[in-house]
Amino acid sequence: MTASHIDPKLLFAWQAAHSIARGSPVPVHDRGGFRVDTHSEKEVKRWVFPALCDGLREIAHDITAPRHYLKLCGSDEELRSALPARWEIQPSNYLMTTAVADLDTKPLPNGYRMELHRAGPVTRASVIAPNGDLAATGSAAESAEAFIYDRIETAQDHRRKGLGVAVMVALGSAKRSPATQQLLVATEDGRGLYANLGWTVLAPFAAATIPEG
Repeated sequence: MTASHIDPKLLFAWQAAHSIARGSPVPVHDRGGFRVDTHSEKEVKRWVFPALCDGLREIAHDITAPRHYLKLCGSDEELRSALPARWEIQPSNYLMTTAVADLDTKPLPNGYRMELHRAGPVTRASVIAPNGDLAATGSAAESAEAFIYDRIETAQDHRRKGLGVAVMVALGSAKRSPATQQLLVATEDGRGLYANLGWTVLAPFAAATIPEG
């Protein structure tokens, strides 16, 4: 699906909820996209664009320092075509959504337990292994326009046990509004997992940054 199919309001809703989940500043409109002045250790600023435009090209030519990220609802090739050579395309991601209200869930394996913590619009889920290690984790954030899942991760030694699905179910149980659209950004590996859970790709989600050094 091409970037032209993405509603800019939906993308803004995802980014706004994503900022809530990560404690980042709210996004602002900037040259056809949305800018977040993150000022974190790994990222100074990010821009997210619903479609390729002159504003993205302008920013790409203006920025010369690392730790700035350009993200586009489009293919890696589309984004590459708009960038000077100093920019480096990052691993592919995908913006996904689902209309599934409730996932089928199975009990956690013996000895594992789920911990759920809620702070305002943000919910964090952790699966603790029998030895006390953090086996799986994830977070979600809800706004009036979107319910987003973020950083769903399972530790290498605890994979293929259904823990990622358990985290998704636990987070989904915190969703207050049945009408709020569910969104996430998946990696290439994660896309198949989410597809099996009823998620569909809205658009490829390309990203680029300028390498350090």
